[in-house]
Order: sequence, then structure tokens, then C-alpha cells
Amino acid sequence: MARYTGPKSKIARKFGEAIFGDDKSFEKKNYPPGQHGNNRRRGKKSEYAIQLMEKQKAKYTYGILERQFRNLFARANRSKGVTGEVLLQLCESRLDNVVYRMGISTSRSGARQLVSHRHITVNGDVVNIPSYSLNPGDVVGVREKSKSLQTIQDSLSANSSVYEWITWNSEKKEGTFVSVPERMQIPENIKEQLIVELYSK
Repeated sequence: MARYTGPKSKIARKFGEAIFGDDKSFEKKNYPPGQHGNNRRRGKKSEYAIQLMEKQKAKYTYGILERQFRNLFARANRSKGVTGEVLLQLCESRLDNVVYRMGISTSRSGARQLVSHRHITVNGDVVNIPSYSLNPGDVVGVREKSKSLQTIQDSLSANSSVYEWITWNSEKKEGTFVSVPERMQIPENIKEQLIVELYSK
């Protein structure tokens, strides 16, 4: 299963945002990495560089590699609606992302691991594919044998996020993917139009 396994603080500093969640290293050094990272007179970025950085930020945020991300864009491009918006909606509909949004894990990488280790069910059946695309009405839950896992319990007790497009039943440890989120309901700071412009060249 392909995924990014390199340094995360370095990537977060590159984008100037803690895209992987709470990060003490990023808080100490929230300027770009490298020899000239703290130099305020860095050269002006080209239009292409800005577009490329936005695409890279989206990929790292959702934990998707290039080929998969390009396939998502092609799918978004074929569908009705605004391409950039549909692209983010497809990313948000991924099983690993919804597990993270429900608070079952504190990070997307942790959610991905829970899914691939068969701790998560969709409509009562175990699904171990992190990129599995959910449909409105799908019920995502923690497998019966996994409900006592300390990491899941700690994550759920620490979670305070509420999303209009997801419901959560803390007693059953399951939630419903009510609907595909609108752009304004997606909290990620991603300028999706720049990604569309990049891929449209």
C-alpha cells in the first residue's frame, strides 16, 4: 500500500501550515526549511510554482500519491459541477478521511492504518481499503472486536469537531455519512482552482 512516509514537519514548514495536525516542531520553526528558510527575501514564485504547491498541499493533506490524485481529478473533470469543488468532495468522501472526521483517529494517517488493519466497517461489513469512496447514507463504524482499543477510545474522547454532513452515535461507535459536503463545509485551506489550472495546462 503506497503512502508518504517521509518527514512531516519539514513538509508542513514548506507550506507554512500544520497540515498534518498538531506539531511542536512546526510551532517552533514556522518558516520554510533549508539553509535560506528564515531569509525573508526569498524570490518571487512563478504562477506554475504556486499552482504546483497547492496541488502538493492537497495531496499531502489527504495522504494521496500522484497517480491516485490524478485519477481523482480525471473523475472530477468528467462529473457535473465545478471540477475543483468535486475534487475536494471526492477526497472528503474517502473512507480514511471520514474515519478521521468522525474522530475515530486523531490523524488521517492513523485513520488509514485503522482501515487497512480491518478495524472499520461500512454498512456492517469490514472494509480495509482506505480509498474506498462512501455514498450518502453509508454507515461507518468500529468493528465489534476493536471497540475496546485504547487508541480509538482516546481519540473519540478527545474529539470535539462537529460536521453537518456526518452524524455520530457514541454508544454504538458508528456514524453516518449523511451527504457529500459542500465546499463551504470543508475546512481545509486549499485553493482548488489553482489545481484545476495546473492539470488543465
